Amino acid sequence: MTSHGFAAPPALVEHARRFRAEGGVPAVPRVAATVLLLRPAGPDFEVYVIRRVAAMAFGGVYAFPGGGVDRSDSQAHLDWAGPEPAAWGDRLGLAPDDAQAVVCAAAREVFEEAGVLLAGPDAATVVGDVSGDDWEAARQDLVSRRTGFADLLAGRRLTLRSDLLLPWSRWITPEFEPRRFDTYFFVALLPAGQRTRDVSGEADHTLWIRPAEALARAEAGELTMLPPTLVTLAEVAAAGDLAGVARAAATRDPATPVTPRLDLPETGEPRFLLD
Repeated sequence: MTSHGFAAPPALVEHARRFRAEGGVPAVPRVAATVLLLRPAGPDFEVYVIRRVAAMAFGGVYAFPGGGVDRSDSQAHLDWAGPEPAAWGDRLGLAPDDAQAVVCAAAREVFEEAGVLLAGPDAATVVGDVSGDDWEAARQDLVSRRTGFADLLAGRRLTLRSDLLLPWSRWITPEFEPRRFDTYFFVALLPAGQRTRDVSGEADHTLWIRPAEALARAEAGELTMLPPTLVTLAEVAAAGDLAGVARAAATRDPATPVTPRLDLPETGEPRFLLD
């Protein structure tokens, strides 16, 4: 990351040049949610990142757990703690049902991809360790869509703790990408008693890392990251500590989207720019 923009992976540059040459029509973005899981680390904190397997869209790139909103997320009838869907809609710039779907997707995806469950037996508590065999079977059923997230919670008499998710930002994939996402970013503190697990078949490497270290390793070419990840890491790093992250989240605009633009000069290196 520099003042002149962000380096672009060669595969994305190839996509963009082909799209421009063929006069491509942008795909409609799929609504998605992603979660920055944070945990204390000495005086500051660490964030959980995963590397997508090479065969996937954005494969080989480090990002945060997340994925597309599923139809079941918008049809969920579940116990709910925290801001009501209408209040979430006000923050996210969405209708209440759509906002509920995005928040449900965020909680579902972080359980599917990291084994962390943002739910509890009531509005004031959170479940503890969810790494046992019975929980893993439930997670597998969720991943394979044999059960829905609301059914999983209802079956265990759990309440979704929407208040554990703090809205942060919204990013839309550039127009040249064949698979585009309209992604809402959230931050969440790893619940006490829970631990992340390398469970997602979509990831081939995971790590906890301080945001500043992640940025330094990305700058050195050790970790490949796209602009949404780089910018978000810089933003949470600037908050200083976990209390600072929470304060910053309360004042952010998570409804107005950011769309990186890939500059393809005749000479010189292609770079992502943020308008």
